[in-house]
Amino acid sequence: MPELPEVETVRRGLEELLENHPTIEQIQLTRKDIRFPIPKNFVSALEGQSITGVRRRAKYLFIDTPKVSLLSHLGMTGSWRIETKTPAHDKHDHCFIELSDRRILVFRDPRRFGVLDLVKPGEESKHKLLKALGPEPLDETKFNADSFHERSRKRKVSIKVFIMDQKTVVGVGNIYASEALFRAKIRPQKLAGKLSRHEALRLVEAIRSVLTEAIEAGGSSIRDYKNAGGESGAFQDAHQVYERGGEPCRVCATPIRSKVIGGRSTYWCPKCQT
Repeated sequence: MPELPEVETVRRGLEELLENHPTIEQIQLTRKDIRFPIPKNFVSALEGQSITGVRRRAKYLFIDTPKVSLLSHLGMTGSWRIETKTPAHDKHDHCFIELSDRRILVFRDPRRFGVLDLVKPGEESKHKLLKALGPEPLDETKFNADSFHERSRKRKVSIKVFIMDQKTVVGVGNIYASEALFRAKIRPQKLAGKLSRHEALRLVEAIRSVLTEAIEAGGSSIRDYKNAGGESGAFQDAHQVYERGGEPCRVCATPIRSKVIGGRSTYWCPKCQT
């Protein structure tokens, strides 16, 4: 599943591709639902509106117009792309947005875990999918060691499960949870409630640095992730532990271990992480 760096990379790509603020002239949907039903007024609310910008909240994208925003989530395999001519029929393409500059914005989602919805400007925090979300990890004011450490008190879940909880901090999925914990030198099994103040500081800094570097590298292309331009990310080449079970640690040469924690494959170095 695309995580925050991948979604932010898609956002930046779409923002650049749509910088001339084209008008949405026509929308064609090939189905009535993806993960959830698509609003019945989806087409009528967006047609005739000009695109004013592209934003991100957690792993959700907003394609803004003056009247309403198109809210999307990429799910497991979703993607947005721009076509310069009508694309050949593909059963995995579910939404075609014809623009005034004659290009077509296409949403593709083979496994159909994605989301297409509408939200009015200023009402994002009230949306059922957004209202319980925690702070953005790159926001140093809202996500800092003090608040993070305080929220972890008396929590009896593993620290990896804790940081993957979108109520704790948004956008930290399986890949970057493992990578951040390695950088912070903390074992993923450690109980969140046992985290020291200094460990909390290290982990907050590690989360922020690994996400920032991943965004700069265009995200991680583990399987089928592509950005808005159809290109793969490069951060997977810098992974220290993720999907490297049994391979030597790049710091100490100890074999990387793996275990399912919270239903997700988890990787760590038993020597570097304590």
